[in-house]
Amino acid sequence: MTDEQSVDAGTDQDRDVVVPLRVYKTVTVFSTLFAVVGVVGGFVLVDRATERATLPASEIDPIVALAGIGLIVFGAVVYAFSTRFRTEEMGKSKDDAAEDSGNG
Repeated sequence: MTDEQSVDAGTDQDRDVVVPLRVYKTVTVFSTLFAVVGVVGGFVLVDRATERATLPASEIDPIVALAGIGLIVFGAVVYAFSTRFRTEEMGKSKDDAAEDSGNG
């Protein structure tokens, strides 16, 4: 293993937040809910700002369009950060590379 790979492996573990199973389920449910609502709401706002992409560029409402793009980004960020949570029982397959794969 090179020095660069060992540094990368350490930062992956530092990014994970180990929580109890109940907290993990709560975080997963609500972060997915917020992410989906954010992305769908963002597309609705962009659609409303452009009136289904039928308005000329000079008539687009930039405030509503930027709010829609912001909601889409918010949903993506919420989902990305929610993937950092894991329970103690959850392992990463690359961490268990020394284990037998059981493929025969």
